[in-house]
Amino acid sequence: MKYYFAPLQGYTDSTFREIHAKHFSGVDAYYTPFCRVEKGDVRWHDRKDLQPERNSLLREQNRLVPQIIANTADEVDVLVSRLIEMDYHRIDVNFGCPFPMIAKKQKGAGILSSPDMVENVLSALKKYDSCDFSVKMRLGMNEENEWEALIPLLNASNLKQITLHARIGKEQYKGEMHYEAFANFMKQCEIPLVFNGDIVDLPSYLSVCEKYPSINGVMIGRGLLQNPFLIEEFVSGSVVPTNEKVKRLKSFMSDLTDGYGNVMNGGELQLVQKLTSFWEYLLPELDHRSRKKILKSRKLSDYQSNVEEALRKYKMDLE
Repeated sequence: MKYYFAPLQGYTDSTFREIHAKHFSGVDAYYTPFCRVEKGDVRWHDRKDLQPERNSLLREQNRLVPQIIANTADEVDVLVSRLIEMDYHRIDVNFGCPFPMIAKKQKGAGILSSPDMVENVLSALKKYDSCDFSVKMRLGMNEENEWEALIPLLNASNLKQITLHARIGKEQYKGEMHYEAFANFMKQCEIPLVFNGDIVDLPSYLSVCEKYPSINGVMIGRGLLQNPFLIEEFVSGSVVPTNEKVKRLKSFMSDLTDGYGNVMNGGELQLVQKLTSFWEYLLPELDHRSRKKILKSRKLSDYQSNVEEALRKYKMDLE
């Protein structure tokens, strides 16, 4: 079983990825938020996030996979060529982003309703022999059976892996997962398949493993923001003890503070807003009052004292 950290716009940037990899084990690869074409080249912000000096640990360990988003062969060529120049040779293609601003442009999950566009993108990948390509996708944009028109194209492609989120694009992250549709996709898929969606704890992981024993791996996003120890718990089969969890979280959050402090230049408030954003997800079992105090922090000293207080109370509540 392979374990992958899903790309999450606004969260899993190079600073976060490198620090998470330093503190927590078990992730086989970290996928970057998607790169896009802007003014004929890879968007500047995306190139910056992929610079070697910002990703030294994961590049050295061959655990970083850039993701691209495109709906034409020309865009594929721009993105892939630039990534090869940066010495990346594992690239993921986003056919799954459900956000309306992306989907209405027939990108991300929005491309899934257009088999011709999917075919053009997949065909464009075939000329890059030096790269291993994968796709992260959904069952469809509007209907859960849209994948049926795409599976012959996927099977005929040079893809090494498919990650499938068992929802459709218009559902975004709400509603029940379509487990039966995932099983039907798996029966026809000739490419190693990874499950994605709603894996947030050990029971949900074990349930997916029981349903689909032949999957190649799982990809987790929000679950790892909620519990950075999640994959360690999958591997060991047990929950990390509270004392150890609190100690390691303190060290992790301290390094995030230093890391973002070194790369952000918008002042203290910008830094604090970045740090508090992770507490929208982190430790969902944390009491509401403690979380609210952290999220309302405006000074770094207040943020740090509120986190210290919250973790102390968290430890007491679980002991």
